[in-house]
Parts: sequence; C-alpha cells; structure tokens
Amino acid sequence: TMGAVEALDKHASPALKAKYLKKLVSGQWMGTMNLTEPQAGSDLNALRARAEPAGDGTYRIFGQKIFITYGEHDFTDNIVHLVLARLPDAPAGTRGLSLFLVPKFLVGEDGALGARNDVFCSGLEHKLGIHASPTCTMIYGDGFEGMAPGAIGWLIGEENKGLTCMFTMMNNARLAVGMQGVAVAETATQKALAYANDRRQGKAASYDGNGMAPIVHHPDVQRNLLTMKALTQIARAISYSCAHAIDYARVSVGDEAIHWQERANLLTPLAKAFSTDVGVEVASLGLQVHGGMGYIEETGAAALYRDARIAPIYEGTNGIQAIDLVARKLPFGGGDHVHGYIAELKAVADEVRTLNPRGFGRTADALDRALDDLGQATRFLQGLLADGRSDEALAGATSYLRLISLAAGGAYLARGALADQSRVALCRFFAENLLGEAGALKERVIGGAESLAAAGKTLISA
Repeated sequence: TMGAVEALDKHASPALKAKYLKKLVSGQWMGTMNLTEPQAGSDLNALRARAEPAGDGTYRIFGQKIFITYGEHDFTDNIVHLVLARLPDAPAGTRGLSLFLVPKFLVGEDGALGARNDVFCSGLEHKLGIHASPTCTMIYGDGFEGMAPGAIGWLIGEENKGLTCMFTMMNNARLAVGMQGVAVAETATQKALAYANDRRQGKAASYDGNGMAPIVHHPDVQRNLLTMKALTQIARAISYSCAHAIDYARVSVGDEAIHWQERANLLTPLAKAFSTDVGVEVASLGLQVHGGMGYIEETGAAALYRDARIAPIYEGTNGIQAIDLVARKLPFGGGDHVHGYIAELKAVADEVRTLNPRGFGRTADALDRALDDLGQATRFLQGLLADGRSDEALAGATSYLRLISLAAGGAYLARGALADQSRVALCRFFAENLLGEAGALKERVIGGAESLAAAGKTLISA
C-alpha cells in the first residue's frame, strides 16, 4: 500500500489522486502490485495482460496475474490494484507496458463504493511460509456472473511508460523487503540468545555455577550468536544508509540531489539482497542454536526460517539485484560514484588506525584488506563492462554484492564502535572472524567466470 501511495502521488492524474490517495494513506483501503504472470516472472518482456481503451477515458483490462500479495481479503472495504498491461498498439518488450489502477469496487464521484469490478481472486497459494499473508492468483476481465467482460481501469502516468511508474513502487518495496530481512534476523537473534541463556548442557570453563552450564557459555554457540548479531547489525546499517540517501535525495537540489539519488540507487540492491540473505542465514543459525528443539514447531524458530526464505525471491530475486548492481549501478557518475563511496568507507578504517582505540585489535588491518579487495573487484568489473564482456562481469555479480556489503558493513560497525565503546567487541569479532571472506569473494569475482562458464555447459540438456 505504501508503494501504491508513492506511485499514485508521483505519477497519477489529480482526479485519481483525489479519489484514491486519502483512503490509501489512511489505511481504509489497501493497494496491490500486479506484475507477475505464469509465463512472465522476472522477465517482464513476456507480459501478456492487455488493456483496451473504452473511449470514455477508461480502459478494459484482461489477463491473469499470479503471486499477488493481499490480492483478496476482507480487512478493508476496497482493494486498489496497480496492474501492468499492454495497449493494442504498444511496442514490444518492457517499452510497451502501461500501468493501470483497477479497484475491486468502482468508486463514485462522491467517493462512495459502487458496483463490483471484473477482477477476482481465482485461488490462494499454499506456501512454505508467510502463512498469514494471502498470495493470490487474480483474473481480470473474465465476465464473472454475467458482467460485461473487462475490468475497468484508469491509466497512471503516460501510455507505454508503466514500468517507470511501477519502479517507483518497486524501489519502495525493495527497501521494505530488506527491512523484512533485518526484522526476521533480529527476531531470530533475540529468540536464540534467550534460549541459549536458559538451555543447560555439559560443562564450560567460563561457567562457575553448579550443574550443567547454560549453552551460551560454549564457544561454538557464542560464535553462532555473535555471527547472528554482527550480520543483523550490518544489514540494518546498510538498509538505514539506503533510507538516509533516499531521504536526502528528496530534499536536496542540484548536484547534491544527483549525488544522493545515485547513492540510494547504489545501496538499494544491497539493502534488498544482502539483508534478505542475512535474514535466511541468521534464521538458520538461530534454528541451530536451538538444536533439536529448533526443528520442533513449538519453539517458533522453524517458522522464522520458513518466513525468511521468500524475501530473497520476491521484489526482484537477489540474483537480479546483483545484476542490477553490477550492470547499472557501477557505471553511475562515469564509474566514479562507487569509488567515492569506497573512499568514505576507507576514511572510517583510517580513523580506527589513527585513533587506535582500546579493544579494536586488528580491525583496521582487516578493514583495509577488505576495502582494497573491494576496490580491485570494482575496477575489474568496470573494465569488463567497458570492454563489452558483460557475461563475464555478471558471473561475479552475486559474489560482488556480498563483497561490497561485507566491506561496507565492517566500516559501519567500526563507525558505531568509535562512537560507543560497548560496540567495540562485536566490531572486532566481525573484523577478525568474518571479514576475511572478502578476499575469497574478490577471487571469485576476478577469477571465477571461466570455470563457471565451462562447468555451466555440463548442466544444459540437449
């Protein structure tokens, strides 16, 4: 609904805004986003839903959409569907998509609800997780129960410019889904930490009490819990930094607005992909901390794991986020913007080294290595793109997204620890135990494309 509000506010006509925005903002009505079709998941070029002009300023929408979150429910009196469809004379591919507002119930000039529109849910999906969220198959224009066929819709923005309008909605959703990853990771961490302080097993050198020690005293359990805490804090910091950039882009002007918009664009795939990967990873570690009881439904740890798993898939799969990062975001500002960002992160490492505050251990060295690895990988990928070797660049895209996220996350942890002594121990743990992955990721980015292409041929059926 928030995404629908933003799309309407930015692109809809004054009449549509007047009729729909107030009740969407208030929550009296809810919104949906209708992209996916059975034959068109990530590839929007294959969308077939069609829109026919009715001659009175409205359109008749026909087609099927799948995986529509809250496509049907009884929480609100009306549901406002935002639907991508093609006009009869539209160009092929994504250049021919238009965006339409299609309400469940038609709305009169006085704002009162009128007749039922020709859009219906034909089925609910049975899913691995997120069971409290209805995921619907929607049918537009089926002539239900004697209706004149065609769901009545109104154009949002310009004809054949629907993807631009929809991206306003999708970018909002991508940051929100990233925060979903942060939220499930935080929940899993809190649940696992409470369990580890309560569950008793075996002996531990650090426990001087009677009987069995709480498992939080065992080094391997501590490693799992600290990994969960560090990854969660990194995902949160990246997502907050993305939100900060979005806000500054909105209120700035001129070159400053361009800078912050480029920063928001750079960080959006990180916020979405890394944070949702972290949600799954941390939920899995939380289940491990619970041991056998984590596999039992009554603890709730398994539900978090199931619920987390959708987030790397929807609102643009994390593989597509990595492609977007490498192919579209690295070239920003002639390729200079990302290096400016890396320089900002290096300044944090320099501050740790210069101040040499107590308790940071080898944090500065670890940050320097990771950021050097990030710089090398960035220049390598930019070189491949400049040479037109996009397949080789994209072979390392997912590894690169994790590399930049870990390196940035390490700098964010250090920045927080410089301001708050209580954060130093976790920052050092991450730098000395987890940040070394950056070197391996750089090697995958720079040296992994050839072997991937060769081995990939063995997967292809004749």
